[in-house]
Amino acid sequence: MLFLLAAFGIVALLLPALTPRLGTKVFVVAALPAIAVTVYAAVLSPTVLGSGGRSGRDVVESVPWIPQLDLTLDTRLDPLSWLMTLIVGGVGALVLLYCVRYFTRDEAALGRFAAILTAFAGSMYGLVVADDVYLLFIFWELTTVFSYLLIGHYTRRRASRASALQALLVTTLGGLAMLVGLVLLSQQAGTSNLTELIAAAPSGPIVTTAVALVLVGAITKSAILPFHFWLPGAMAAPTPVSAYLHAAAMVKAGIYLVARLAPGFADTPGWRESLVLLGVVTMLVGGWRALRETDLKLVLANGTVGQLGFLITVVGFGTRDAALAGLALLLAHALFKSTLFLVVGIIDHDAGTRDLRRLSGLGRRSPVLAGIAVLAALSMAGLPPTFGFVAKEAVLTAFLDAGLDGEIWGWVALFGVGLGSILTVAYAARFVWGAFARKPGMADTEVELAEPAFLASPAILAMIGLLLGPLASLVDGMLAPAATGLPAAVGEDEIVATGAHLALWHGLEPALGISAVTLAAGIGLFLTRDAVARLQQALTVEFSAAAGYRHTLHAVDRSAARTTAFIQRGSLPSYLGIILLVLLGTAGTALAFVRDWPDGVLPFDSLTQVIVGVVMSVAAIAATVAAKRFQAVVLVGVTGFGMVVLFAQQGAPDLALTQALVELVTLVAFVLVLRRLPARLGTKNGSSFRIGRALLGIAVGTLMAVVVVVALGARIAEPISVEFPDLAYELGHGANVVNVTLVDLRGWDTMGELSVLIAAATGVASLVFLSSRSDRMPDFARRSGRGLAKSHPQQPIDEGDRGAWLLAGRTLAPRNRSILLEVVVRLVFHALIVVSLYLLLVGHNAPGGGFAGGLVVGLALVARYLAAGRLELAAAAPVHAGALLGSGLVFATLTALVPLFFGVDALTSTWFDLDLGWFGKITFVTSTLFDVGVYLVVIGLVLDVLRSLGAEVDRQQEEDERNGENVDSGAQSDVRGDIEAAEDASGGVPTESTEPEAAR
Repeated sequence: MLFLLAAFGIVALLLPALTPRLGTKVFVVAALPAIAVTVYAAVLSPTVLGSGGRSGRDVVESVPWIPQLDLTLDTRLDPLSWLMTLIVGGVGALVLLYCVRYFTRDEAALGRFAAILTAFAGSMYGLVVADDVYLLFIFWELTTVFSYLLIGHYTRRRASRASALQALLVTTLGGLAMLVGLVLLSQQAGTSNLTELIAAAPSGPIVTTAVALVLVGAITKSAILPFHFWLPGAMAAPTPVSAYLHAAAMVKAGIYLVARLAPGFADTPGWRESLVLLGVVTMLVGGWRALRETDLKLVLANGTVGQLGFLITVVGFGTRDAALAGLALLLAHALFKSTLFLVVGIIDHDAGTRDLRRLSGLGRRSPVLAGIAVLAALSMAGLPPTFGFVAKEAVLTAFLDAGLDGEIWGWVALFGVGLGSILTVAYAARFVWGAFARKPGMADTEVELAEPAFLASPAILAMIGLLLGPLASLVDGMLAPAATGLPAAVGEDEIVATGAHLALWHGLEPALGISAVTLAAGIGLFLTRDAVARLQQALTVEFSAAAGYRHTLHAVDRSAARTTAFIQRGSLPSYLGIILLVLLGTAGTALAFVRDWPDGVLPFDSLTQVIVGVVMSVAAIAATVAAKRFQAVVLVGVTGFGMVVLFAQQGAPDLALTQALVELVTLVAFVLVLRRLPARLGTKNGSSFRIGRALLGIAVGTLMAVVVVVALGARIAEPISVEFPDLAYELGHGANVVNVTLVDLRGWDTMGELSVLIAAATGVASLVFLSSRSDRMPDFARRSGRGLAKSHPQQPIDEGDRGAWLLAGRTLAPRNRSILLEVVVRLVFHALIVVSLYLLLVGHNAPGGGFAGGLVVGLALVARYLAAGRLELAAAAPVHAGALLGSGLVFATLTALVPLFFGVDALTSTWFDLDLGWFGKITFVTSTLFDVGVYLVVIGLVLDVLRSLGAEVDRQQEEDERNGENVDSGAQSDVRGDIEAAEDASGGVPTESTEPEAAR
């Protein structure tokens, strides 16, 4: 079964590539997996159902999925899933073959449609054979997603998109409720295996709630009231989709789930009452609406809603004979309703319309098609000798027996389905009359005879529905095993034993009389269709479930817009205030219920902590009253460096080093941003609500201090952190606990953090770069070389001058150069690069690591940029920042996956002792390679920030100056000179540069 599921996926992936060559014949390839599962189920029939007096046995497959969570891919082929497999595979194969003639080669997105329909068939097959609640839910949601794509196939039609979204929202809502119910059930039963869960059948209030939630998912999927409105809207899909998803497959998922759970949970309080009531009302509503539709597809769609109500009533009734009758009706419905949809597709394809008011005389022109439709309609109406008649008789008998046995809901169901059957007969007759009859005063519809191949699929389905009627006793033996898990009604065991439960003729019995009455009443209702139409017009109700959906969606959109307008004001203080208020409300409420407060608090360990704490507090308070932005940034940085001291004092030099480097890089980033902002705070927008902000800040600070005290005081067990040094040495073979944790013990966390860093860098760059993400700086650096400093320098060059080490220095105006800074950068740049490599290599056993080493390289690049501007940055790092970010992540990922090829878990490290002769012996740990990826990502991050907030901001500022904005003519002249020099040096690449404000 798992192999067949994989076949669906593989074929679906291949179909788009095969479509240009095969055209519509690609559907023949698409049908192969569906044919395979049908043949597979047919071959296993003797095993599953039993033969020769032997009882059948289930075919089970189980493959480990997530062993740590005891999750497995469990599949099971039992009598119920066997029946559903035949429906899903058999009808699916015929519908796919029907698509060969239905579509033309120039159909838009033909390959995509074929792939999605095939993938849907595979998902539906997976759903019916899944024997694990979580696996079942995955396939359940896959059918929802694929149906959304199929309904919205005509992407340029607004109706298609709206209908697809409607179906997606409704069924997804039910699916989420069902997931909660399945989780609760699996917890109560102690297993997620579906068969074991049903066998255990736990009970209690939690189980009752869980079952109710599962039923919500079932009724939304099967379009049961009040969620019935999405199915008629889904008729915007191509007709093959309607024939398969909305007649034989997807809408049967809810019916299947109810039938699957009924043996274990039919006695749950509310099960029978809710399903019978909702089913009966849905049958009546669907049948009544079908009588007033003029589109043949909508007649069938509303009729399908009614039939689904019929089905949910029967399979959810909870007795053995009702279950057997329900399975027979399930099979009959799949046959006749898919046939009728395919017939409508042929009519629409050949006549160009589905409006029964415009069709006339089609039965004379297409007698074969009319005959196929009549056979299916007879089965739908429940007339002999079709299988629909057999199923209907079994249903009426089951409900009648239950009523006579004293079950009040048996009478309710019998009366409800009796009225619904009258409506079914009426709209079945209306369908045949509207599609094929000759209407007075209308000319016959011009239509070409359909090709025999086009008629093959509906003809096969209609003939099966006809032949199964006389073979009802044989079918009974196939379906009866699926109903044995339910309790028998009085005297029913003997009937089941005889195998005579399903039969074409039971003699003159009450069920036959009820059928005759419904038939006569339905024909009468059809004959008085004009009076019925006037009655329906008079009884039209303004409000409907579909209108309720639209109003709800509109209300959600409107409230979302108002909420967004109220909250998203473009004010960072407002956002921060909302976040802090929520923190106060949630954490403060939790804190209010704390009863175990610590007995005592140790205020500090040493006098150094007090001094540092006072300095940090003074700096934080001073930052709130600072008049200038730069002053505020520096004061905030003081608090960060205070943490550096505290880390170092507490024996965490690695953290202290990293914190110091982060503070330096952050300070530079802030300064780069501040260049484009007013120097003084409140120049454009003054501060408001100062007292309120102060009170909020004090409240949050106090809250966090209390939370820390309570959290530390509440610890009663020895913390896990005391084991980290031993774990770091034994598992990671390193003495630096922090670095070993990052690259080995919790390497997956680091992988996620690398992804976050890349996303952050991309986001910052996207906000700054106006037109293109590429700044072209590396291209400039490769084209310019040392010619940059020699071509049109701002200062004259002596004949013996060997050239400046800072390549871009000569492009700056003399007033923008700092010789002292250039000399310092020349002295420390290479040393910083060496130090970064040292930190990278020794980080496993000493303070350092890839993160710290990458930050040191970043600081070296910052120095080059501050000394000579953005052109110098390009010369110092002639590579795209994105390339560093991507290569770092790829390198880290590859090193994490290499252990898998040696049969161990990902991120598993090993080490080698290397003898370097005179240089001594060293130990190399393979996780250092992972750290190299971290090193590259951090360098790329800093470079991206410098290119975005530094070089690109410089370029934009220079453009403003060239355009005469906020600069005098003398300054403009100097800038133009710089630009011309840079352009000549780089061969025309625009590389104008001035020294950044930060360097001045």
